[in-house]
Amino acid sequence: MLLYIYNPAPSEQLHLSCLPSCASHCLSENPSSTMSLSFCGNDNDTAAYNVDKGVLNNGCFVDALNVVPHVWLLFITFPILFIGWGSQSSKVHIHHSTWLHFPGHNLRWILTFILMFILVCEIAEGIVSDGFTDSRHLHLYMPAGMGFLAAVTSIVYYHNIETSNFPKLLLALLVYWTLAFVTKTVKFAKFCEHGIGLSQLRFCIAALLAILYGMLLAVEVNVIRVRRYIFYKHSREVKPPEDLQDLGVRFLQPFVNLLSKGTYWWMNTFITTAHKRPIDLKAIGKLPFAMRAATNYMHLKDAYEALKKKSGVSPQGSKLIWRVLRQAFGHPIVLSSTFRILADLLGFAGPLCISGIVHHLSDENKTFRPQVKLLGVYFISSQEFLANAYVIAVLLFLALLLQRTFLQASYYVAIETGINLRGAIQTKIYNKILRLSTSNMSMGEMTVGQICNLVAIDTNQLMWFFFLSPNLWAMPVQIIVGVILLYYLLGISALIGATVIAVLAPVQYFVATKFSQAQRSTLDYSSERLRKTNELLRGIKLLKLYAWEQIFHKSVQETRHKELTSLKSFALYTSISIFMNAAIPIAAVLTTFVVHTRLYENADLSPAVAFASLSLFHILVTPLFLLSSVVRSTVKALVSVQKLSEFFSSEEIGEDHSKVVLQLNSENNSKYQTVPLKVINRKRPSKEEWHSYEPQSRQQINITEGDDVFIKVTNGFFTWTSDGAPTLSNIEIKIPHGQLTMIVGQVGCGKSSLLLAVLGEMQKNSGNVYWNSERMEGESSSTEEDTAVDVEVRRRSAVAYAAQKPWILNTTVEENITFGNPFNKQRYKAIIDACSLQPDIDLLPQGDQTQIGERGINLSGGQRQRISVARSLYQQTNVVFLDDPFSALDIHLSDHLMQDGILKLLQEEKRTVVLVTHKLQYLPHADWIIAMKDGTIQREGTLKDIQNSDPELFELWKTLMNRQDQELEKETVAGSKTALERKNLRRAMYSREALLKTLQEAEDEEDITESDDEDNLSSVLRQRAKMPWRACGKYLSSAGCLLLPLLIFSQLFKHTVMVAIDYWLAKWTSDAIQVKIEAEKRNCSLIQDCRFNHSSYTIVFSILCCLGIVLCLVSSIAVEWTGLKVTKELHKSLLNKVILAPMRFFETTPLGNILNRFSADTNIIDQHIPATLECLSRSALLCVSALAVISYVTPVFLITLIPLAVAYYFIQKYFRVASRDLQQLDDSTQLPLLSHFSETVEGLTTIRALREENRFRQQLLELTDTNNIASLFLTAANRWLEVRMEYIGACVVLIAAVASITNSLYYGLTSGLVGLGLTYALMISNYLNWMVRNLADMEVQLGAVQRINNLLKIETENYDGLLSPSQIPPNWPDEGEIKIQNLSVRYDSSLKPVLKNVNAHISPGQKVGICGRTGSGKSSFSLAFFRMVDTFEGRIIIDGIDISKLPLNTLRSRLSIILQDPVLFSGSIRFNLDPEKKCTDSVLWESLEIAQLKHVVKALPGGLDAIVTEGGENFSLGQRQLFCLARAFVRKSSVLIMDEATASIDMETENILQKVVMTAFADRTVVTIAHRVSLILDADQIIVLSEGKLAENDTVSNLLSKNSTFAFLVKYNK
Repeated sequence: MLLYIYNPAPSEQLHLSCLPSCASHCLSENPSSTMSLSFCGNDNDTAAYNVDKGVLNNGCFVDALNVVPHVWLLFITFPILFIGWGSQSSKVHIHHSTWLHFPGHNLRWILTFILMFILVCEIAEGIVSDGFTDSRHLHLYMPAGMGFLAAVTSIVYYHNIETSNFPKLLLALLVYWTLAFVTKTVKFAKFCEHGIGLSQLRFCIAALLAILYGMLLAVEVNVIRVRRYIFYKHSREVKPPEDLQDLGVRFLQPFVNLLSKGTYWWMNTFITTAHKRPIDLKAIGKLPFAMRAATNYMHLKDAYEALKKKSGVSPQGSKLIWRVLRQAFGHPIVLSSTFRILADLLGFAGPLCISGIVHHLSDENKTFRPQVKLLGVYFISSQEFLANAYVIAVLLFLALLLQRTFLQASYYVAIETGINLRGAIQTKIYNKILRLSTSNMSMGEMTVGQICNLVAIDTNQLMWFFFLSPNLWAMPVQIIVGVILLYYLLGISALIGATVIAVLAPVQYFVATKFSQAQRSTLDYSSERLRKTNELLRGIKLLKLYAWEQIFHKSVQETRHKELTSLKSFALYTSISIFMNAAIPIAAVLTTFVVHTRLYENADLSPAVAFASLSLFHILVTPLFLLSSVVRSTVKALVSVQKLSEFFSSEEIGEDHSKVVLQLNSENNSKYQTVPLKVINRKRPSKEEWHSYEPQSRQQINITEGDDVFIKVTNGFFTWTSDGAPTLSNIEIKIPHGQLTMIVGQVGCGKSSLLLAVLGEMQKNSGNVYWNSERMEGESSSTEEDTAVDVEVRRRSAVAYAAQKPWILNTTVEENITFGNPFNKQRYKAIIDACSLQPDIDLLPQGDQTQIGERGINLSGGQRQRISVARSLYQQTNVVFLDDPFSALDIHLSDHLMQDGILKLLQEEKRTVVLVTHKLQYLPHADWIIAMKDGTIQREGTLKDIQNSDPELFELWKTLMNRQDQELEKETVAGSKTALERKNLRRAMYSREALLKTLQEAEDEEDITESDDEDNLSSVLRQRAKMPWRACGKYLSSAGCLLLPLLIFSQLFKHTVMVAIDYWLAKWTSDAIQVKIEAEKRNCSLIQDCRFNHSSYTIVFSILCCLGIVLCLVSSIAVEWTGLKVTKELHKSLLNKVILAPMRFFETTPLGNILNRFSADTNIIDQHIPATLECLSRSALLCVSALAVISYVTPVFLITLIPLAVAYYFIQKYFRVASRDLQQLDDSTQLPLLSHFSETVEGLTTIRALREENRFRQQLLELTDTNNIASLFLTAANRWLEVRMEYIGACVVLIAAVASITNSLYYGLTSGLVGLGLTYALMISNYLNWMVRNLADMEVQLGAVQRINNLLKIETENYDGLLSPSQIPPNWPDEGEIKIQNLSVRYDSSLKPVLKNVNAHISPGQKVGICGRTGSGKSSFSLAFFRMVDTFEGRIIIDGIDISKLPLNTLRSRLSIILQDPVLFSGSIRFNLDPEKKCTDSVLWESLEIAQLKHVVKALPGGLDAIVTEGGENFSLGQRQLFCLARAFVRKSSVLIMDEATASIDMETENILQKVVMTAFADRTVVTIAHRVSLILDADQIIVLSEGKLAENDTVSNLLSKNSTFAFLVKYNK
């Protein structure tokens, strides 16, 4: 087709660019042309309707023929669709509407999308080519319009038919595709016949449409072939997948159609529902089967097996892991990378389209006009088609939609793969843990922390690497294409600009590395600060009583100062990173344009080139900055895989573990690998027996003499490490069936090791361990089903094992005891009573349904021990191993447990019991005794056998037994120890509900306005949708009056200058092109007259760019420094407030809650809020600038902005609520998973002993899936938001482009401003998206500020006194006279009094004993001296001064107290005795000598400077109490109060101390609160309290001589 170039008249130019939107303008501009509108057009001749050569040779008729199939489809399908939509309500389950089961489903959707795109091109081509004629030819675009409508209808119709499962209704589509294919083929044939070829765009479109209709017809025929719904007698029935039949599966991404997949349409209901009710685990449901951890683990395993089979050998090391991961998860990553590369390539459509539009609108461009008409109408080429600005705008819009969809699809696929991989690796780690050799843990080769790091950190590193890995392939493509396009636009100067970016990218990497180092350093200081804060909070009672708060406060502040110094480095590198992100594009653009104008004298710096280059630089900067993240992520992933490789290759339990039995039925061997571990009939009695449980002896099973041995070890040599010396040597033992076997020996002789060796936990060098498997089978009433039991169960029965260190699960008390067994009330109660747990359970808020903290943190050692033993008793196993169960129990509890638990419950059931103990008084109860010494068996037999064979050993035992029996006399000691435990438990749980109520009220005051229906759900839900503006105000106001204005103005100035830079570029380029056009018009011959002078523009541009770069630096530093100032102020206020809080606050607030304010919340304020604030302010201001620029360029844009703004508001409103809930779910589901790992590692021996691996593995899979489903929903929600934001952004671009083009064509808008508007419009979608994401993040993070703010509202103690320092004698109290007048005390104004109207007088130097039953108010009496409780009536006068008038620090620093709970702090012994550094070494040594500790401390390296670990764990409990006594002696006060201070030390030491106290404090007043009445029999005065009142007050002799309460207590305790 011939074309010629000409300078068109203005009216013809208008026609060239007209679309329907400006048709009226076209008419008004050329009134002389009378346009007639008809289907075939009317060009003042009859050519359009001429059918002389046959109807098919008339182009209009052929087009009319093409309308027929579309009209037919619309006519047929609309009634069916309306009927279908009307019956939508009958679809009860959402799963029905997601069942996609017709073959070729995805192909059909893809072909339909392509068809719709081609039809849009046909409509546009028809309108553009019709613009060359005076009359309108509807047949050029109306059939395509009808075709587009039919294509949309076809896919909607198909989707409804598929989800409703009515395949026969697809017949309508079969007919439609056939008709459409035939009519389009006829049109294509006629084009060929008339010589229309590839140079005409309409010919290409017709060919493509014929092919597409043919392919869709083939898809339809394939559905008939596979499903056989017509032409066959029987159709093929299909069932929906299991996932869709399961109502619990709510994650529908894998099951929905392509459109819903790409736009996350299925999430709409989920996200809008979140606004009505909070998202919980029930709302997110279960994972689809293909995404579950078990499935992904099997993929991993299959990949390993495939590699092993392929290579023939078993590959090792990290290379193997990489190859397995590639094999198992490589395909989705390839798909993600493909999507990413397609998205990146489509991303270049933006700059190219901007260039095309601006170039077209510039006056310099040349236009085309076709010369030849064929079939009565003009035909245009693709070049002419793309010369139309409106066409480019529409293509840009479609390219943006597609690019954003591909980008989000790439992100989703990569993250989903990462999550699946994480689940598989975690399962693999867990399976390895269950097989780990015990020596790995006991020998310190591997710690719980290391394993938890593998799970929490390394698996996440791998997940993030897989998420970022598509960048490894996509980034080079993006960089290469970007540089090529820049070179095409700007020549060599573009390479200089690209070099600037490339050179600065390594600097960015260097900054990122330094940033990581600063983060690590900050983390170290943060850990140290938290350790000190934890110590401060744990010992707060002692600190307040000794007035040492400020010393520890100062210590925490010093560490905080170091942390803040490190945070400054962190903030500096963060601000440099932010600065470089913003400044490098400016520097690159400045360098490029300045060099371009200098290099080329007649430089072509048109708006098209300038703004296309600007957009390309913005695209190019992204991958280069992402490079540092990708490189760091890759390095971390390599390190993580190396760690995983080392872990997976660590030693496992030996093969001997599975060969502990020789008496094994051979037919079971083949079952070992194929059947999962399934413990059947391992319980001693059947379930029926336990339902009718009576603690009676069961029927004795007749056995032969040889079978009487249950476990036998011969010639056993056992070791912990394969290359180490044997821990146990020459072990020859037998354990009789149904008997009580005791293992005794000194500490460290190998008793516990022997149990573990028998269980197969130790490595066996030689010898054999026999388990009587026939007996087990006989007693298990074996059935045929038992052949399915894993062979290891046959080889060693499940053993109820209670470890020496009690292992407690983070679950309820009941679940800790039943441990997965069916609950039997009668049996459960019997065991609770045997273990004396009922009084402890009664103290718990929810009884035995109370959640025990991790590792039993809210229980004492004895309580943990008894729960651990109760678990072993409850297990219905043949064998029970108890490893020193009495170690943490007092004599009464031990005796009760022995009698009621071991002898009654276990022995009467004829269970085989092996008991390791130091309590030799129980030896007479043993049926069999094993005595150990230095890792060997010293003696074995009954007590009588040992008496005969080794009289010397027997005599030694007898002596020790007599000594231990004497302890029974110390009943009150034991009673007080248990009472102390229960008292502490009561305190730990004290007012927990009241506290929660208080906190709730505080939050309600903060958040919810007072109204009658405050507790109404709708009111609460409204609050969830609100931003915490108060917290935001609190955060910003903490910045101070200098930094806050700097922050605000620097951000505003920066964005103003940014806009100014781009505006100046628009002016510069517009002026340049204008001068060039005018020069061409004048036909300049002299170059110097016509050449545009760039210098003035370059200077202004350079100044603006430099100013912009400086402001980028100032604003980034301002944000980070604001963050530093705020975090410094908030932490300081928080620490001051907490340390001055009354003791009541610490007793009613869980320690974890307070610590969380100092740890997690402070960390958020330290590191996260500043970055989020910067990102939020930047994206918000960029959005505002972009919208302002577009509105300035095309004011009409403001009208269309309103619906977009409404859509944006509702999307962000719904998303923020859902995102917050999902983020919390993601975090909260991670904790139980990590806890399960650590619990499993700590209780590995118990789990393996009980054969509970399968149950724990199942729990792990459930916890992993729960965490993964939360992560997947969070990912899908983020994609849901981003797709919608991107689509709103694309609409903004389309509206801005159409408005700019129209404004330029008809109102003379300069092309430079068009380029400016389009450049900003193109970037807006990213800003919109980040604005919402950062708003959601900021909302979550401001919760930390809000929680700290709530804590800052607590009331503090009044430290000021009414007396000035001058009014207080310097040596007060010098005598120690105490007058108590009408004293009434309570813990809080809302609580009842604990002491009522107490009156007493204590003379100087008197020794006073205070006694009474538990809860009588003894401890409250001691606390009243220190004003730790609220004295609301009466007063205490010491040496003539009312203590309520003294400053608190003065009062507490002048008195001394020894508490019942020993508290030591990490540091030196010197620091623990004298933190104020007031005493000399001689005084300290004297106090240690008095406390019987001098020899202990002298033996330590460093003496007084010897290290005390956290909590004083390197000293025994008794020693810790002695240190506390020494501490009190150092402070030589006239008044000493001893609050049950000797509860933790033995009788002998206690007697010595009593004498020392009497002599060392002979002239001082000593008030002793006694846990044993015998301690205060030497006292000068006795005060007996009862229910908070003074019951008796007299001398010992007087009280004993009459029928007093004291006399009764003395008599009872003797």
